Amino acid sequence: MGLLHIDKKDNFVKDVLEAGKPAMVDFWAPWCGPCKMLGPIVEAISDEVDYAVIAKVDVDVADDLATEYGVQNVPTIIFFKNGKEVKRLVGVRSKTELVSVLEELK
Repeated sequence: MGLLHIDKKDNFVKDVLEAGKPAMVDFWAPWCGPCKMLGPIVEAISDEVDYAVIAKVDVDVADDLATEYGVQNVPTIIFFKNGKEVKRLVGVRSKTELVSVLEELK
C-alpha cells in the first residue's frame, strides 16, 4: 500500500479512520531528531505490511490533527482500529514492537 502522508483532516478521516483496516499513524516533525531515527522504520513497515494503513502526520503542517489527538511529544505513534484509537506509543520504538502491535490489530 505504501506510506501515506496526511496533511489535512479530510484525508485523515478518509484514509485512516474510514479505511476499513487497522492503521498506524506516526505524528512527527522535521526538526525532531528521534523522528528522523523512527522515519526509516515506519517506511520499512509500510513496504512490508499490506493489512494496515501506515501514515505520517507532520505536526507542523497538520497542527489541528496533533491538537485533536492530544499529541504533545514527537514522535507519537497512534494505532487505530475501526476508526478509534486503541494504542499510543511515544518515542522511538523498534520495528519488531510496532509490527507486533499491528499484528494484534489484524
